[in-house]
Amino acid sequence: YGKNMDEIRPMASTTKIMTCILALERADVEDTVEVSAYAASMPDVQLNIRQGEQYRLGDLLYSLMLESHNDSAVAIAEHVGGSVEGFAEMMNEEAAAIGATNTHFTNPHGLPDDNHYTTAYDMYLIMNAAVKYQLFNEIIQMDNYTTVYYDKNGAEKDISVKNSNAYIQGNATVPSGVTVLGGKTGTTNAAGNCLVLISRDSSSNPYISIIMRSEGRDALYEQMTDLLEEIVN
Repeated sequence: YGKNMDEIRPMASTTKIMTCILALERADVEDTVEVSAYAASMPDVQLNIRQGEQYRLGDLLYSLMLESHNDSAVAIAEHVGGSVEGFAEMMNEEAAAIGATNTHFTNPHGLPDDNHYTTAYDMYLIMNAAVKYQLFNEIIQMDNYTTVYYDKNGAEKDISVKNSNAYIQGNATVPSGVTVLGGKTGTTNAAGNCLVLISRDSSSNPYISIIMRSEGRDALYEQMTDLLEEIVN
């Protein structure tokens, strides 16, 4: 089922699905990531990482996928790709490899750029590639995640992040017969409210569902719930 699924659209933080794919594919989750001044300068939404701090890559992936932190996205990109530009090239190569030919990335976070875009169908392809990674599935199913990191002075600090997905938090109602496993939200003025979701029916058949450019958060979940109802109807 699809409507306007090949229309070029900005994708906001659903971008971070591809960022996570590349981190899992091309790095080790036990890697230590040192934060650059550029990563620390990213605008909201932020984990508020600081230049010189060091994080476990796996912990940054929870920050990336649950609360959608832009500073974590850049820190991951610089670690994996050497620079944001180098990482964007990797993102575009990966998109081409999985057949997402109407997609182009310029950054790892999804902040607006005229040359950063996708389609609903391409987002399906990207999500379908992501759910092949066990850790990706584990991350997106969690309602929250807590760990520790070390600041630039070596002091231990706590990290706690919360999933922005209202279905996972129990703040949106899932239709009977459907189980939402997780997904990725994204919101900018240009992209509207977006949600990419992986669910299953009562026979454990998987479904990927996507809403892009919804007019508000409430409307997004109403539209997604209507779409999920197609699974059991």
